[in-house]
Amino acid sequence: MANPHDIGQRAYIAIVAQKLAAPAQAILGYQELVTEEVRERGPREALADLQKVLQAARMLNALIERLTDAGNDGMENMPPVDANVRHDLRTPVNAIIGYSEMVLEDFAEELGTRLPDDISRIITESRLLLEQVDATLERPSHFSDISAEDKADVTIAADLARTMTSGRTPAALETGRVLVVDDTESNRDLLSRRLGRDGHAVEVAASGKEALQKLGVEEFDLVLADVLMPDMNGIDLLARIKSDENWREIPVVMISGLKDEDAVIRCIEAGAEDYLQKPVDPVLLKARIRACLERSRWRGREKRYLAEIEYEKERADALLHAILPGQVVKRLANGEAVIADRIDMASILFADIVNFTELSARTPAVDLVHRLGALFSRFDDLADQHGIEKIKTIGDAYMAAAGLPDPRSDHAKAAVSFAKDILAETEKSIDRSSPLRLRIGIHSGPLIAGLIGRKRFVYDVWGHTVNLASRMESYGTAGRIQISQRTFDELRGERVAARKEVLDIRGIGLCTTYVLE
Repeated sequence: MANPHDIGQRAYIAIVAQKLAAPAQAILGYQELVTEEVRERGPREALADLQKVLQAARMLNALIERLTDAGNDGMENMPPVDANVRHDLRTPVNAIIGYSEMVLEDFAEELGTRLPDDISRIITESRLLLEQVDATLERPSHFSDISAEDKADVTIAADLARTMTSGRTPAALETGRVLVVDDTESNRDLLSRRLGRDGHAVEVAASGKEALQKLGVEEFDLVLADVLMPDMNGIDLLARIKSDENWREIPVVMISGLKDEDAVIRCIEAGAEDYLQKPVDPVLLKARIRACLERSRWRGREKRYLAEIEYEKERADALLHAILPGQVVKRLANGEAVIADRIDMASILFADIVNFTELSARTPAVDLVHRLGALFSRFDDLADQHGIEKIKTIGDAYMAAAGLPDPRSDHAKAAVSFAKDILAETEKSIDRSSPLRLRIGIHSGPLIAGLIGRKRFVYDVWGHTVNLASRMESYGTAGRIQISQRTFDELRGERVAARKEVLDIRGIGLCTTYVLE
């Protein structure tokens, strides 16, 4: 386990370096602007001193960067935080202040109005940086002697050390099937042995082509691929894997001796999960593979959850389509809160089983529901065949419409054709001992159709047309289809065998109707 003191010391040095780096970079940036402007506009005599300031600013930034790098490399490379460090940092800062003040004194009138302000700002930042160097790098022996700001830095460093070194329950090791692809036998052997010791099942391939063959016949959770191979380089292999829909979800970690940043970028852009440089650090390899496998498993879980969500969505859509017209379902999905339409012309059909009450009194409930359900299911199939929209069932009555929600010019013809088929279907009842008798009425005209309810959606229709269609059925004759004068007119010269009648309908008055033969 890492030494908490070493980690804390490195963290403290990193914080100090970060605090010093910001003003140092600002000084360098302003000095570059000043030098560039004087080089372009003069006075050229000031360039010699300004170049010395620029060189000192670059030296200051290099020292701070080296201090950060040393802290990251380890305690053995870290310079002691003492007077020597302060001296090294103060030297370029003093040079920046001294030469900048000389430029202001010698060339104040020739520098114009803006450059003196920039140089004065460089001097001010440098003096503040000197104070910061003395304050942050002078570590008192007693914590109580440290300033409040420095105490915060020490606390941050101590927290990091405590987090990194505290004992934690190790997570269960993610293991899986790993394919190692490398043209060098020793590399394949070393990687497979290391991975095997961690519990992974390992297969090896000496080339990209062999790797593709193994991927074609076996399943793998992870691929480790070398970048430099003779027949097919690792980047080409990676592209082939990611372009195949059966393999693209397999995480691929690239391994290479190349320290070229472009190679790393190219691999990541091509879909690599990670990039490791040779010689591969076994601890880093173990951590990266564990992370890759864990991400892969989470992606697998996510896909399963999404598939379940999609399945449930399809079930819900199927249920909605079973009770609502397809067009209405689409409008609901598009966010319409109120669905209501005025239909200019449609035909409404009511069908009622006239002897159902008598039948229900002497038939067991299960048998009765089964028989009625089977009959209405056949009606539903016939409605689909004729392009008829089932509206609802009301006890032993069946209600349907032609010409909504999508308008159609032959709505009356479709309704009559459907009525004849369901009448024939009823007369084919398998139970000859108690045959069912159907009475059907149809009327055509304008109406309103819409969706009501929130707990249980119902697509329904309203208006005088609906009421009169219901009267056509209730005033009709068992085994016959009765249509109104409007429906008869809408048939537009179709050959219809019918008997004309005039009925006195309660609440409506005298109506001409036709009973189809």
